[in-house]
Amino acid sequence: MGNIGHGGSLPGITGLVLVRHGESEGNVAATLAHQTGAHVINVPARDADVGLSDTGREQALALGRMLALVPEQGRPAVWSSPYARARQTAELAVQTGGWRVQLRLDERLRDRELGILDMLTSAGVEARLPEEAQRRRWLGKFYYRPPGGESWADVVLRLRSLLAELDREHAGEEVLLVCHDALIVLFRYILQGLSEAELLDLAATTSILNASVSHFVRAGGSGAWELESFNVTDHLAEQGVPVTEHAGDADVHPS
Repeated sequence: MGNIGHGGSLPGITGLVLVRHGESEGNVAATLAHQTGAHVINVPARDADVGLSDTGREQALALGRMLALVPEQGRPAVWSSPYARARQTAELAVQTGGWRVQLRLDERLRDRELGILDMLTSAGVEARLPEEAQRRRWLGKFYYRPPGGESWADVVLRLRSLLAELDREHAGEEVLLVCHDALIVLFRYILQGLSEAELLDLAATTSILNASVSHFVRAGGSGAWELESFNVTDHLAEQGVPVTEHAGDADVHPS
């Protein structure tokens, strides 16, 4: 359990802080589309370019005010998905927190690519691509790869590669990653050594909240990872900033 597939017995990073981006315009559009039964999500740009909503910006600023409380000597390196909603969250938070760190963008932290399913709601997939809908149900979310897109297993491979690089570049340090909800769940799969069934149970019952913070620690940079906190949004509630929930598809198990 833990420390699987990256780092081996050599010391690596001692902590991993995972932050989901603030609420995005895409989150708002997707939730509205699902609520109204629409087949297509009316997003303003390609997925990589969809930015934060006004509420998402408030959440990023609140995150930054929390980061300002971290002593300068204890501030981790910051890496982010290059997608606009994550990059904007990281930039606003670091600037507001007064952190003098160089933000690293890495494409391995991008959101899962949906391929042919991009911009479609679940109802849209059922109506327009019924064979794909059936294949998705049969395989389950972990192994289903939409044409032109990625499975969760594909995403895991790039996250393992990233973790190995973090262990080499930031041994003995903590790292803060700003990324996407699916990735945070998949980091738990990797770091805790979850089974497919355990991962899908978690995904079906847990929604990663916008601008939430999760924290893994590993004493000495080796051995098993410990989940110290998960999906925490106290920094938002304490500052009177809305806590928003934009969940993905809960139908994740193979059937």
